[in-house]
Amino acid sequence: MAPSGQLVKKPVSLEPQPEPGLEPGPGHKLQSWQLLVCYLCFYGFMAQIRPGESFITPYLLGPDKDFTRKQVTNEITPVLSYSYLAVLIPIFMLTDYLRYKPVLLLQSLSYICVWLLLLFGCSVLHMQFMEFFYSLTMAARIAYSSYIFSLVRPTHYQRMASYSRAAVLLGVFTSSVLGQLLVTVGMVSFTTLNYISLAFLTFSLVLTMFLKRPKRSLFFNRSEPAHGGASPSELDQMHPGPGWPKDKKRSQTLLSGCSDWILVRMLREVGDNLRLPQLRLWCLWWIFNSAGYYLIVFYVHILWNVVDSTKDTTRVYNGGVDAASTLLGAFTSFAAGFVKIHWALWAKLVIGGVTAMQAGLVFLMYKTSSIWLCYVAFVLFRGLHQFLVPIATFQIASSLSKELCALVFGINTFFSTVLKTIITLIVSDKRGLGLAVQSQVNAQPPSHAGRAHLFIPEDTSFLADGFFQDVKKVTLPCGLEGS
Repeated sequence: MAPSGQLVKKPVSLEPQPEPGLEPGPGHKLQSWQLLVCYLCFYGFMAQIRPGESFITPYLLGPDKDFTRKQVTNEITPVLSYSYLAVLIPIFMLTDYLRYKPVLLLQSLSYICVWLLLLFGCSVLHMQFMEFFYSLTMAARIAYSSYIFSLVRPTHYQRMASYSRAAVLLGVFTSSVLGQLLVTVGMVSFTTLNYISLAFLTFSLVLTMFLKRPKRSLFFNRSEPAHGGASPSELDQMHPGPGWPKDKKRSQTLLSGCSDWILVRMLREVGDNLRLPQLRLWCLWWIFNSAGYYLIVFYVHILWNVVDSTKDTTRVYNGGVDAASTLLGAFTSFAAGFVKIHWALWAKLVIGGVTAMQAGLVFLMYKTSSIWLCYVAFVLFRGLHQFLVPIATFQIASSLSKELCALVFGINTFFSTVLKTIITLIVSDKRGLGLAVQSQVNAQPPSHAGRAHLFIPEDTSFLADGFFQDVKKVTLPCGLEGS
């Protein structure tokens, strides 16, 4: 932001600022926002400790609940996609309007409802309500990821985001390992494991109550109008400035009405930015790949039960596989930050190659009769997805301001959920084709292969030219490139 003059009112940043008084001096820093961030990361870690989550499917299919595979595949699991689509936008809006904490409370209460229904529900309808509450927890994850930005200044955003992400990944890994150890080594029943999960979730609810509720948020709760100090690159083209003619201002006010709402102006700005080819490419990848990824994640535990329907619970290794895939995903996400290539040139080839490998892994999961090959294929499939996520995040974020970036990710998630819901309704739901899980997984490789063909350019000769140009720039001394 440009510095204000003596007679000009101090501009207000579009970023949600930390609470007044949080950084008055070095001694107070340690006792204010840093402690709040530490507490939030601890909360993020503890909220992931649900050791029974990896074993929900075998619990439903086992003697404790005794649902059939068809009921779980075609009646219970599809509800998750439908309800997630229904609550995604309301939760997204309420998160900002209510300033994060109430939505985090809703998430904690929803988790408790999930496990209460798991433990005491006995009908398909109860399990469908369980999926509805689980969809609330999924939609509310945005509250945690955006909450931390209200506590710190923009200069700390990148570091704080990495801290909160690390806390979540460490929590998921710890939860999966703990669950697997309790099942395999401790020979704990799935029912007892769910009671342990409920205890951890109750503790997380207590932690949520002590979170600080910010006074500001990104869209609805600002101390002053957003355009008061916006930089030219963010809102100058979305709101009439002082240089506009009065008649033009008045006519825009009369004609636009609700279009003066900041979110509507930002949607128009997003539409303009989507003309950028790289932004459009990565947004399309996000939508299509996320839909396919979550369809696999939602149904893979049922597939494992088909491949190896053992009655010995100590030989169910869902928790170990989830831990391994989380660890590999964290490693590939970290490694992606060190990939330095000309993305405008190589992006389509990288996306197409990774998508083709995912298609092969999904095909292996469908064809193999070895549960261990199935486990390995899923771990690699998830690692490949997590490799491209931070790259896509950076490519999208580098083209937009932080407000528009948050909106674009929300739009991408919404369209991905719409696509996933349509596929679920046609393929999985008993009111549609009602296919068994093997047939559903078998439909995924052609889908991934089609996306790979879509992204890989037909004429790849220019890639070789670009490669040799990059090599010449690196290897030849300055001034000899043209020789």
